[in-house]
Amino acid sequence: MALTIDQPIEHKQQSLAARVFASQTFWVVIAVILACVFLSFATDAFATSKNLYNITRNITFVAIIALGMTFVIITGGIDLSVGSVLCLSSMVLAVTMHAGYSIEVGILASIATALAIGAFNGVLIAYLGFPPFVVTLGMLSIARSLAMVASNNTVVFQFGPDHAKLLSLGGGAWVFGIANPVLY
Repeated sequence: MALTIDQPIEHKQQSLAARVFASQTFWVVIAVILACVFLSFATDAFATSKNLYNITRNITFVAIIALGMTFVIITGGIDLSVGSVLCLSSMVLAVTMHAGYSIEVGILASIATALAIGAFNGVLIAYLGFPPFVVTLGMLSIARSLAMVASNNTVVFQFGPDHAKLLSLGGGAWVFGIANPVLY
């Protein structure tokens, strides 16, 4: 029998429990909880405050980038160059501090680098009409190459007079048992 416009369509209501159990997010959370419980019993080093400190410190940087990328994706865009721009900005900070400048100057140079690249990408995409995929794919290679050139393709591990300050800012210090990047 065919339905007419004025006939209501029967809709089966699901209970809250049925909707929760049908959710993929619910099962991912259950899997993470089970993995944590298993690893807590399987090894002595997992359920420690030091490990929790390391996990929160390391995930903070990824979470900050993911938050920004969420807004880009929600607006229908894509940015493939985020990781390479982060690498270049970090290398600018490291090279600036290695040259003897203060951490403040290094941070300003790093932010200016990221802003310039973002503005360049934005002009190409918004005003000149280039596809975001193409622009950011190109910038991925450019930023990665510039990072290698800036460092002479070597590891920079001495950061001048503010070496300890940078390491503390990046996660070496504890404040109430919480890693500094989490608080910032």
